Amino acid sequence: MARYVVQRIGVALLVLLAVSMLSFGLLKLSGDLATSMARDTASAAYVDFLRKEYGLDQPLPIQYLRWLSRALVGDFGNSFFYGRPANQLLAERLPVTMVLGVVGLFIALIFAVPLGVVAAIRPGGILDRLASAIALLGQATPTFWLCFVMIMLFGINLGWLPVSGTSSWLNFVMPGIALAYYGAPAFLRIVRSGMIDALASDYVRTARAYGLRPPTVLFKHALRNVLVPLVSVAAVQFGFMLGGSVVIETIFALHGVGYLAWEAIAQNDYPVVQAIVLTVSAIYVLLTLAADLLNAAIDPRIRLE
Repeated sequence: MARYVVQRIGVALLVLLAVSMLSFGLLKLSGDLATSMARDTASAAYVDFLRKEYGLDQPLPIQYLRWLSRALVGDFGNSFFYGRPANQLLAERLPVTMVLGVVGLFIALIFAVPLGVVAAIRPGGILDRLASAIALLGQATPTFWLCFVMIMLFGINLGWLPVSGTSSWLNFVMPGIALAYYGAPAFLRIVRSGMIDALASDYVRTARAYGLRPPTVLFKHALRNVLVPLVSVAAVQFGFMLGGSVVIETIFALHGVGYLAWEAIAQNDYPVVQAIVLTVSAIYVLLTLAADLLNAAIDPRIRLE
């Protein structure tokens, strides 16, 4: 187990290093940073001053190492738009996005897992076709359209839920549903296909032959084998939810990391964009690492691969 943990941590560190290089490279491809900071009306002398002041006249490897050394201690520089450290902005906005992601993941799991189990009991039945239709609609329905429909129905016409802000837990209900509707189809397919395979396996038939109760066979023996792919997909989907919540946060004005990313891109606030890309990518890599280690604990055969 120790060797497996060391290997997975090593892979995670290499991925983070590659992400940092891509994040730094994207900033350079976006244009001259000194010109962006100085704006179009600035003189050439002022642009040269900014280039020397921020070390932009140094070779790219030197610039990258300096930026990486600061990023490792949480120093991403100051925001051009807000005039504040980018790490402070992230610290303020990240909890909102994390809460939204947890709510969306929770709603998706409590909806998709039971429906996937029920659909797998009778493949081709009414519930199975209903589950397949829901999964197809979840993939085909645009997120922004679903958000506007819920705002019109539950926010404006019925007045049940607030349509913007973060003053109450009710503010996260509609955004959480929209985010869950994006992730639920993947969970539904994984649970359904895994349960169909498990219920047709020899060990389940043996458990039934021993006279075990159907709920015991279903949940203790069959569903357990679905946990490994479900944990992996949940970690990936949670990372996608955190990184892909820009539209939802913008529509509902939640002022999380996604909304901050939209503001930073609109204002050419490159330090904040870099900080968001690197932070969200690091969270995604850590979630994947945690899923790998949890799967190894659930199924010891994974450690031998």
